[in-house]
Amino acid sequence: MTVDDFQYLPRSFAPTYDAIPALDEPPVWTEPRRPTSEATVAALTSAGVYLPGSQAPFDAERERREPTWGDPTWRQIPATVDQDDIDAVHLHINTDPLLEDLDVALPLQTLRTLEKAGRIGTVAATHVSVMGYQERSCSVWRTETGPAIARFLGELDVDVLLLAPA
Repeated sequence: MTVDDFQYLPRSFAPTYDAIPALDEPPVWTEPRRPTSEATVAALTSAGVYLPGSQAPFDAERERREPTWGDPTWRQIPATVDQDDIDAVHLHINTDPLLEDLDVALPLQTLRTLEKAGRIGTVAATHVSVMGYQERSCSVWRTETGPAIARFLGELDVDVLLLAPA
């Protein structure tokens, strides 16, 4: 399947993105400290999910003005969230499917099913949402956002983080 990165953005943005060299770095990985069947599992979605009324939406307006910038903030999403409690902001994906079924982007129901079946230990009480597109160097992510999310998940005693890319 071909992915059209500019389906939801003006085609005039393409030359800006195409001129940026690809990053060539190894993936980040560490072995879990517990077997999956005993692990506390959290999920991180890059679909820009947030809770309207109690959380600010991700900043799509700035990204429209500065197309190589992405909102580096993050949101806490409780495991008990209902479908009607969420909204999503993302300029690079169609958010309609996840607004109909959150599991498309943040598989909380699937994690609950795995917990009941004994395949994972516990579903974390809180999960994380970010806006997937980020500026190329990821400098704010490397120095602020990533460490803050890691500290937060450590405080929750999360063993496994499931990445759910948008």
